[in-house]
Amino acid sequence: MRDLPSIRDLDVKGKRVLCRFDFNVPLKQGFIEDDRRLKESLPTIRYLKREGAKIIMMSHLGRPGGTKVRELSLAPVAKRLSELLDSEVKFVGEIVGDEIQKISEELKEGELLLLENTRFHPGEKGNDIGFSENLAKLGSIYVNDAFATAHRKHASTYGVATLIKEKAAGFLMLKEIENLSKLLKGPPPPFSIVLGGAKMKTKIPVIKNLAPLMDNLLIGGAMTYNFLNKKGIDVGDSLLEESLLPEIEEVFPILRDNNVNLYLPMDLVITDRIEERAKWKVIPVGDIPCGWKGVDIGPKTIQKFREIILESKTIFWNGPMGVFEISPFDKGTLEIATAMGEATKEGALTLVGGGDTDKVFTGSDIELSHLSTGGGAALLFLSGEELPAISILKEEVR
Repeated sequence: MRDLPSIRDLDVKGKRVLCRFDFNVPLKQGFIEDDRRLKESLPTIRYLKREGAKIIMMSHLGRPGGTKVRELSLAPVAKRLSELLDSEVKFVGEIVGDEIQKISEELKEGELLLLENTRFHPGEKGNDIGFSENLAKLGSIYVNDAFATAHRKHASTYGVATLIKEKAAGFLMLKEIENLSKLLKGPPPPFSIVLGGAKMKTKIPVIKNLAPLMDNLLIGGAMTYNFLNKKGIDVGDSLLEESLLPEIEEVFPILRDNNVNLYLPMDLVITDRIEERAKWKVIPVGDIPCGWKGVDIGPKTIQKFREIILESKTIFWNGPMGVFEISPFDKGTLEIATAMGEATKEGALTLVGGGDTDKVFTGSDIELSHLSTGGGAALLFLSGEELPAISILKEEVR
């Protein structure tokens, strides 16, 4: 972090500051269901306002595929930010062009402008140089505070940063890096990692990179059935990522060589169909009948995982323990969340990766050391890889 420029290093008074935030919030019929990501951006926005910057904000929302999709407009975000800041956030339904350029140049100190969804432009995801150049015209300083997209080499996260000389990380970006770095630099033992969900491709590199530091690896969610399969245990119709099974085989000797305790579920909740009011039952691992699939960890596994979490001094969790969107297949995930909160109160360092996992804590009063806003970005960071949107902030414009 020492060589990463900070927003505090910038002289922003009277200057147009182009900021990339992550306002990718869940919307339903035009209403924001969870505004946590907006609130996480407030320290950076308020600092820039207080320092007299002219603030131009940009973000993506959803996956519109490079075209305008009315339901994915950032207009509701502008409205909610105005309420949170008690200050008007100007909004025009465009991203670049003469109208936006004129409004940005007429901004007064402390005023705010939010651009339309950057992914409405086909040049965003392709890191198009022309689109990047048009964005860069809007500001003389660039600030990136969107950690959740830091692993993306897009025009608004990367391309524009190659064109603006003065650039820095915002407070949320700095906070994310500071907290996740604690897991890479001798975390207090015992250090336990809890991994669930699917998308093993992003999680196996984390296991390999952190194996020398971790004491316990707890596997739940869809990952369970891949690990059980490699141990020769029948998993019925449970989800398998067969293309990644060879990579799982590589994990076992790495864990063994680093004396990592691997904990797989002892019992499972299974169902014949994934929907509400479906039939379900608890069975020992290995007893899944044909036509049934695993959808959660069972009560014995929950108890064992709780014990390990509460005995640990450092815990990182990413990925639900089951199909937590449907009750009663959410019990394992909710119990692990509760255990994380209890461990925090006992003084443990508790970090949760974003993505699906952070939805568990929406509206919850469970306290953690750090709840990341990034899922994929957090996993890539913990795998030891450089994140493009962070590394570019350190580079000089040629």
